[in-house]
Parts: sequence; C-alpha cells; structure tokens
Amino acid sequence: MSAASTPVKAVLFDRDGTLVHDVPYNGDPDRVRPVEGAREAVALLREHGVRVGVVTNQSGVARGLISDGDVRRVNRRVDDLIGPFDVWAVCPHGPDDGCHCRKPEPGMILWAAGRVCAGPADCVVVGDIGADMEAAERAGAHGILVPNDRTRPEETAAAPHVAPDLLTAVRAILDGPPRGRVLADERPIGAAYGPDPEGGGPRAAGPADGPGPGSGSGPATIPPATAPGHGVFAPGAGRAVDDRPGRLT
Repeated sequence: MSAASTPVKAVLFDRDGTLVHDVPYNGDPDRVRPVEGAREAVALLREHGVRVGVVTNQSGVARGLISDGDVRRVNRRVDDLIGPFDVWAVCPHGPDDGCHCRKPEPGMILWAAGRVCAGPADCVVVGDIGADMEAAERAGAHGILVPNDRTRPEETAAAPHVAPDLLTAVRAILDGPPRGRVLADERPIGAAYGPDPEGGGPRAAGPADGPGPGSGSGPATIPPATAPGHGVFAPGAGRAVDDRPGRLT
C-alpha cells in the first residue's frame, strides 16, 4: 500500500510504556528497552511513507529528577533503537505548571502534526493511558490505546480504539483511520484485554492508583518549541491531569 492510498499521514507515539518499557523518570540511555514489535511497527510505517513522531510528557525535568540533557540523551537512544523519528515533542512541565503541551492538553500533538505538514485529522496518536487518548481527541486526531499492566481498566473501556500490540495498531492504520472498537480482535473487551490465566495474552488492567484524566477546554494557542527534533516546549497556560505514580506524565 502506498502513502497515496491511505489518508493517515502521520503516527505520533507516546514514548514510555508505548515504544519503550516505562522506567520512571529515566535519564539513563542504557536503561532504554523497546517494547516487543516497536522497531518493526515504526519501520512498517516508514516503508509505507507514513511520517512518525513521538509526543512525551517528561515531568521529571520540572521535578528536578532529570535534566533536559538527560531527556535528549534518552530520546537519541530511542531514535537509535527504533527510529529515526521525524519529529520529537517533549513537555518538561509538572502537573501544576499550567501549560498547553502537557498531555491531555493537545499542544504537542498539534505542534508535531504541523512539523510533519499533516493536519490533526490525518494523524493517529498511539499511547498506553487515557491522557494520550484525550489529547488526541482534543487535537482532532485519531487515538489508539495499546494497553499494558499500568493501563487502568476504565481507560481501556473509554478508549475509542484498542489494539493488543503496536504491530496490530500499525497494520490497522495502514488501512486508513482506525475503524472498530477493538482492532483485529472481535472478543468482548474484557476477554480480549483482561489477564490471561495462561500468560499468553495482553493484560490491560492495572491498579487504580490515582485520578484519571479529566476534561477541559479545547485546543489553544501553542507556545513555541526549542531545539526541534528533540525539542522542549516553553511554558504556556492550561491545565493538566493524570499524575499517577511511576508515570512520566
């Protein structure tokens, strides 16, 4: 399938828990481990002419746990192992900083879409928590949730589209914008993404260890980014939620 035959022009991935295993506030490139199928999924998109990017909350910078340089080094390692990605958007702010870029705000998605010359409606956001899906919706993009053991059951239930893994998500994307509730799996959502007693299937349910994503106003003016390619957004005004322990959100 050629790029001309699919309306999806870009896929924007969450980083931690989606492309790589989540290491809270990771500033060490040596601790980067891609999730299964990540390299193949990104390569498949590039082969079909679909642009790829990363949109990631990194509140460890605001908390003083990691530096901008740490984030850049980890991002370069992700590029080396999985990419290269066409665009990187990083929010370094904390939950109370009031910015437009921190997911579930739509700023990073709108900015990254612009960087690859794609409208939000031509983009798919792939992530592992509700904030990723809310940010996609508020930006006017499509969202696909790929659950892991930190994904809350209510986030899986609320997601517009759910895939058991990255390759399933990408194969669906190559057919156009995602269609259907559970991609490539017709079982009920609980059966498809609940714990597998034999250990062979995906598991979506995780502990409800904090408040879920909220609602708010739609897209606002986007602040400029610095150092495009591994950029960090400047402060803006807005609201952010979903600061669960162990998540770089």
